Amino acid sequence: MQAIEMSSHKEITIYDIAKALEISPATVSRGLKDHPGIRKDTKKRILEAARVMGYQHNTFASSLRVKKTHTIGVVIPRLNSYFMSAVIAGMEKVANDRGYMLIISQSQEAVKKEMALINTMFNSRVDGLLVSLAYDTENIEHFNGVLKKDIPVIFFDRVAEHTKCTSIIIDNARAGFDATTHLLDQDCKRVAYIGGNLNRNVYADRLKGYRQALADRGIAYDPELVIINNLSEQAAIDAAQQIIRMNPLPDGIFAANDTSAVACIRELKQAGIQVPDQIAVVGFNNDPISRVIEPNLTTIHYPGHEMGEIAATTLINTLSNLPSANLNTLVLRHNLIIRQSSIRKK
Repeated sequence: MQAIEMSSHKEITIYDIAKALEISPATVSRGLKDHPGIRKDTKKRILEAARVMGYQHNTFASSLRVKKTHTIGVVIPRLNSYFMSAVIAGMEKVANDRGYMLIISQSQEAVKKEMALINTMFNSRVDGLLVSLAYDTENIEHFNGVLKKDIPVIFFDRVAEHTKCTSIIIDNARAGFDATTHLLDQDCKRVAYIGGNLNRNVYADRLKGYRQALADRGIAYDPELVIINNLSEQAAIDAAQQIIRMNPLPDGIFAANDTSAVACIRELKQAGIQVPDQIAVVGFNNDPISRVIEPNLTTIHYPGHEMGEIAATTLINTLSNLPSANLNTLVLRHNLIIRQSSIRKK
């Protein structure tokens, strides 16, 4: 047997290991794959030689042969919220259990970057895509190339309708209705709404639910009470200042995320406005911050971890040709969590 030497420059192949051990490349290949037909002592020699010589398995070359990379592309707007972190955690749990890796990228709320990411994922030969759309995405034509190659796409949270794609959401219109109705049940008569870009289903539907709740109580919709922004903390501070200047003052605020709701509570309290007695506040997402702010925030629980698990499971079942729900849209359950920020003294 030839002496086994480490190489720091040359790419080591199974042929190099075979030559060093004076056995066939086929035997080396089977030994590296833990084939039951290879003797244990031979397998041990092969693995030791591979370790000493610095052999690296070429996953990409193998994936080209079987036309599968066992990678899933994930495109999200931003990884800056508890909700999105929970979604990713749910996806990773399922992917790891099923032998898949995630490639996670952020569009930074820009459709141009989203288009570039989809192209990169396509060229990286991902097996499928899990996507939450950017603020300014107006159509999904940039997914056509992926879909033509039968690469499955699952939309979640911020979705778009397509006959070949499944969308996973909550009933945002119903959630908006529930949040607003709760404020009206607390004798609020003038409820302000803070929401995000209406191109996206989540924010358009929450506004729809807000309007429906008002209509059901015979309260006229007032566009002056609706503030649309990017739902960042600074935008929420600006929105709170705008609300404080309103005359008459609103007696309720429904914010489409907890970041905005919490920033509003802080600004209102600094202005000497009592929460909830003067202005009751409801948020959305049930972020951990909702239980830290004083008073604790009433909010809609959005099941992020469950959404991530279901999105990943649906995609991997599709890739594995396993039976899954044959639906274009899967709707998860939400619920209103009532805390002190909205309970007004009767």
